[in-house]
Amino acid sequence: MRNMLLIARREYLEQVRSRAFRTTTIGLPAIFALIVAVGYLSSLGLGANRHIAVASNDPALANQIRNQLLGDQTARARVEVIAPATQEQRSALVKQVKSSSLDGVLWVEAMPGKAPTATYTAQSSGDFITAARLRSAVNHALVDAQLMAGGMQQAAADKLVSGISIATFQARKDGRIVKSNPEASLWKGYVMALLLSMTTMIYGMNVARSIIQEKTSRIFEVMLAIARPGDLLAGKLIGVGAVGLTQIAIWLIAGAAIFFSPFAAAVMTGAFTVQVSWTEAILFPIYFVLGYLLYSSLFAGLAATCETEQELQMYMPLAAAPTWLSFALILLIINDSNSIWSILASLFPPTAPVIMFLRMASEIPPAWQFAVSIGLLVLSIWGVLWFSTRLYRIGILMYGKRATLPELLRWLRYS
Repeated sequence: MRNMLLIARREYLEQVRSRAFRTTTIGLPAIFALIVAVGYLSSLGLGANRHIAVASNDPALANQIRNQLLGDQTARARVEVIAPATQEQRSALVKQVKSSSLDGVLWVEAMPGKAPTATYTAQSSGDFITAARLRSAVNHALVDAQLMAGGMQQAAADKLVSGISIATFQARKDGRIVKSNPEASLWKGYVMALLLSMTTMIYGMNVARSIIQEKTSRIFEVMLAIARPGDLLAGKLIGVGAVGLTQIAIWLIAGAAIFFSPFAAAVMTGAFTVQVSWTEAILFPIYFVLGYLLYSSLFAGLAATCETEQELQMYMPLAAAPTWLSFALILLIINDSNSIWSILASLFPPTAPVIMFLRMASEIPPAWQFAVSIGLLVLSIWGVLWFSTRLYRIGILMYGKRATLPELLRWLRYS
């Protein structure tokens, strides 16, 4: 036990004092914040300030579409109406698009007894925001025109088709009715699951790389003189795991300070309200530790059978497959967190840490599912540790030869 704690202390202090730890602890959140800020700022004004010509053989419909486009304050569009328009005028407008005099031409042809047809011609094929705005404007204009043809006033028709917003609430099992937001729940679960999986994989990889480096430098031959292989592996897992918890704690403290600032209080209101329950706060470190132990012990056994980091990297996609599977199920889980697939994925040990937080984002699962999930994780960790420790005892002293499957089986018997 003493040797194991000494090794854990060495691993912890070595990584915490490193420049890489300081850089990632400060730099990684800063980079993510910069990416989010750049993405937000670059999205401002998308599809805005377009110079569009609306051409139609129906002047009333063309003017209705123009009014709809001008009514969208975020679009800030310049709209010309050419109606009634001929095919020659349409060809001339397309030439203006080619010469960049116009951003696009919307051609709407109304036919008696049939639904109108609409086409949009522009230089860019990827301006989906403008295409969505035009689609909405045409549809609303058609409804307005039909309502006004039935005798309704313009203001009444506009009010009728403007739509309403729906406030969403969640009926919790304790009887409370609380306001909810599906989009906020999705992003909350996604961010927590991403943080959990990212840190688990990063620190599991750190354990594997550390084993490869110490194996190639032959330092193990000295360390094995004072400590057993099992103590070396356990100390490495504890030390690196403590580094991960330290880094996450720093991020959470910094995030809480920002979250409760006056600026965040002004932003995180209404539709942007995000709530984190005590259940989520308590279970996050538990699932981090269990997920980290599961993956890092798997990576440790895998690293002991490899000769170089390049060889180790070849196996990493296979080890990370359960994490990719977890995120592939995100839409299914958020929409129906109590489906049979969601429950099974949250009980399956390799995917349980991520899936549980995706489920908790929409609804807290029953306590028995947490108990079964954690129990299966503990049993899986014990099994993987048993397997990895036996590979580790032999593999760290094997040099110059790749281990084959029959040799790995012999290692298990020797241990």
